[in-house]
Amino acid sequence: MRVLGIDPGLRNMGWGVIDVRDSKISHVANGVCQTGTGPLAERLLSLHKQLTNVLAEWAPTTAAVEQTFVNKDGVGTLKLGQARAIALLVPAQAGLEVGEYAPNAVKKTVVGVGHAEKQQVDHMVRLQLPGVKIANADAADALAIALCHAHHARSSGRLAAALQRAAS
Repeated sequence: MRVLGIDPGLRNMGWGVIDVRDSKISHVANGVCQTGTGPLAERLLSLHKQLTNVLAEWAPTTAAVEQTFVNKDGVGTLKLGQARAIALLVPAQAGLEVGEYAPNAVKKTVVGVGHAEKQQVDHMVRLQLPGVKIANADAADALAIALCHAHHARSSGRLAAALQRAAS
């Protein structure tokens, strides 16, 4: 299984790709789609093109996106939601199943604590993917989302296999 994790953002959309084979997880690539400033429609189009290129280059088989939390800035939350829509749309257009995880669920899975700090997440990503060179904090978050999805997929796969064995 090749997992694409996406940390939605309008200026910086982090992405990370990992491979999962049995109990082994390995880093494939990571980076950031950047838009800078300008009209919202152009920035969203830029994110769409960049993320489409990431999928074309790294050919993931599944994807995961972090859910948005609502903050005090309503306009900022709406813009983040639109960037998140691009993060959901691009993998869906490629025919991928897309998992969604709350920030606390990602932190709990990767760090063991739901309210972990960014530095703790980065540290645990580096421990789970030895030797990885991470583009920036957004890419580290994206790799954490991919790891979270991989752990959940493995768990649900084991459950499905156990249920199938029990039914036989």
